[in-house]
Amino acid sequence: MIQNPIPWPNNAKCAVSFTFDMDADSILHLARPKDAHSRVSALSTLRYGPEVAVPRILETYRSFGMKQTFFVPAWCIEQYPQAVEGMVKDGHEIAHHGYIHEHPNELSRDEEHYWLRRSIDVIEAHSGQRPRGFRAPLYNFSEHTLDLLLQEGFDYDASLMGDDVPYVISNDRGNLIELPSHWGLDDWPPYVHMSDIDYAMPIKAPEDAIKAFRAEFDAMWQFGGLWVSVWHPFVSGRLARWLEAARLIEYMHEKGDVWFAPMDEIARHVRKVIESGEYKPKTDRLPFYAGPLDIGKPDPKVPA
Repeated sequence: MIQNPIPWPNNAKCAVSFTFDMDADSILHLARPKDAHSRVSALSTLRYGPEVAVPRILETYRSFGMKQTFFVPAWCIEQYPQAVEGMVKDGHEIAHHGYIHEHPNELSRDEEHYWLRRSIDVIEAHSGQRPRGFRAPLYNFSEHTLDLLLQEGFDYDASLMGDDVPYVISNDRGNLIELPSHWGLDDWPPYVHMSDIDYAMPIKAPEDAIKAFRAEFDAMWQFGGLWVSVWHPFVSGRLARWLEAARLIEYMHEKGDVWFAPMDEIARHVRKVIESGEYKPKTDRLPFYAGPLDIGKPDPKVPA
């Protein structure tokens, strides 16, 4: 069913990356800047991520010998340095996820570039490495994002949803590896119910929610795809939910022929097999449109 399967290392059936967006309370300050400080219950929910869930997640990764990727807004790095120190100590990748979860497609090019560069500096200061990957907050990749990422020397993006395998996004400046996911691999739809940010979904039992992630994995394993979860510590790091996640990891290991890797390693592999001619991915040239569509207006003189 995948027309152009990619060769994975050691003839693995698929590649897997459990990515976490550690947004913490950045999203509340962004959504409710005037009174976020007074929404104490919501703050406690969001702080659960870096303070309780991240150590739990790291412990599980250690038990399986896994190195994975955390996308962390730079403001959250500054607010919760101990959580990020734990990630770095265990050898996980720290990737770019904005400064305070601002939406690139709501900013001017100069504003987007300012927050991109400011966050790069924070990540480098706390991790010792310049970030190689980027995920736009809320997937809100803008018409300028690719050009700015290329200008700043990024290797890959993880914001888009245009394939089941890695592909290439390009413009006149150059190209990046795109490591796609989709909303079916995001933990917000089955779990998040927060009136403070006007997002209310019916909460699923963990054993029901995990079925969707497992079905997505089984399909990727069968056809040679890329499975990238987009999870959040304050969401999937809750006890019962993370217990099911750990069982999913165990299931993947038991099934075998799975390449578990952080996103930067996957991007390097993709670039390598493209350059060797072993893999010919699709290429999306961005932006898709130069501006808003002009489809004209009906002429009142012309009868319908």
